[in-house]
Amino acid sequence: MKPVKVGLLGLGTVGTGVVRIVQGHQEDLQSQVGSPLSIAKILVKDRDKTRNIPIDKSKLTEDPWEIVRDPEIDVIVEVMGGILQTKEVILEALERGKHVVTANKDLMALHGPEILAKAQERGCDVLYEASVAGGIPIIRTLIEGFSSDRITKIMGIVNGTTNYILTKMSQEGAAYGDVLKEAQALGYAEADPTSDVEGLDAARKMTILATLGFRANISLEDVSAKGISTVTQEDIRFAKQLGYEVKLLGIAERQDDFISVGVQPTLVKRSHPLASVNGVYNAVYVHGEAVGETMFYGPGAGEMPTATSVVADLVAVVKNMKLGVNGRQGLLSYKVKKLKTDEQIASKFFLLLHVDDRAGVLAQIANVFSACDVSIESVMQPSTPDQSGAELIIITHDANKAAMKRV
Repeated sequence: MKPVKVGLLGLGTVGTGVVRIVQGHQEDLQSQVGSPLSIAKILVKDRDKTRNIPIDKSKLTEDPWEIVRDPEIDVIVEVMGGILQTKEVILEALERGKHVVTANKDLMALHGPEILAKAQERGCDVLYEASVAGGIPIIRTLIEGFSSDRITKIMGIVNGTTNYILTKMSQEGAAYGDVLKEAQALGYAEADPTSDVEGLDAARKMTILATLGFRANISLEDVSAKGISTVTQEDIRFAKQLGYEVKLLGIAERQDDFISVGVQPTLVKRSHPLASVNGVYNAVYVHGEAVGETMFYGPGAGEMPTATSVVADLVAVVKNMKLGVNGRQGLLSYKVKKLKTDEQIASKFFLLLHVDDRAGVLAQIANVFSACDVSIESVMQPSTPDQSGAELIIITHDANKAAMKRV
């Protein structure tokens, strides 16, 4: 029985997991696809590096083009990261009729439409389940599970690093800077954590989810992103007093065909399932007109959870090869993108203000809100006996984003 030959681009954390699964689950995989799966060549940075899995060194190469241009290789699995060169490699692989599985959220968020168009032109598959939420099969769910429904909202915790930091701040009362250092020491956060803590990583993932869920080409520039670097212990403490947890949420909504996508720290009621998603776990909530509310929960990163999603995509590609239906997954967007303006995006807002403790301050603040046409729902002034000045907690009624910017 002729094996399906795979070229693996990258042998880092996820690539190592892919090798483990393909080697260790060969009998199960073969029973699903009807032929052996063989990792024929692997791209590495250093062929002589010592590795913690047995690898035939003759399969290793430091040249990606050697893999892409090998006529024997049927499927390219890309887990090396990067954008510009990776895009060139994948486009050439598709041009040569090879199918692609990738875990690269940055690439798909920025260049997904171009890559998917090339795949359709060449009759190839491009699957990218592992690019969002690690081991949670959310992309396949949006494409297949909701194919008969109309999605109106996608909301979730899609970045494990920030969720870990906020969980520690909430449960242990730790300061943001201290927890960030701990997350870096544990390998959850990069040496430069900007992408995670400023919401950029989550914004890329929401770009992918919104594009699939709403069938419109959402670009990264369409996603407003605010991270957690300004969230303080005070914010979390007062949110708790009000019955909320602070989570970094990605929220994509569609109303009357107008779409908004954003990432921001959000107060989540303790009774909502997302409030109890802690540590590095992810959860995505999807609302469909027919099905109503659904939620998907699981590990958002890690060697084996992410590798499981990659290999599941590989299995899907090989099944399509056997059936002769590659390139027909219908992932191209067909709806005209209509974005909400700031005047159309509305929610309640939480503000924590440090003010002078004197008569008339609250009235002045209320006048500002009134002048900007924002209605205040409630005001709290916690006791601050050890501080000069006072703290005011203001929660608004639903207000549009433009009005709150004026405030």
